[in-house]
Amino acid sequence: MSIDAERGQRPAGSASYQEIQAAPEFQQLKRSLRRFVFPMTVAFLAWYLLYVLMSAYARGFMGHQLLGNINVAYVFGLLQFVSTFVIAWIYARYADKHLDPLADTLRAEIEGGTR
Repeated sequence: MSIDAERGQRPAGSASYQEIQAAPEFQQLKRSLRRFVFPMTVAFLAWYLLYVLMSAYARGFMGHQLLGNINVAYVFGLLQFVSTFVIAWIYARYADKHLDPLADTLRAEIEGGTR
């Protein structure tokens, strides 16, 4: 730990969290994250709620045999796992394209002491 850190002083050129949070680049990063997270969360919860409601109230449909002992409910249950992995894959692609460049730029500015 440096002497400045022990005294509670910041090194010259470093930015406080409040300064970083107020930066337009940080605000853009938060907006970009929310633009993905909120709609995807709503979509996933709606899909999950559909599965739960159909399991509770559409037992005839969900119990319909598709192939041997595999019924619609079993397929819907497996698709819950598939949709989770697909969302994770989509998020990784979205982050690579939209979030990581903003975060890298902001990090470079902060570490470079331009803030």
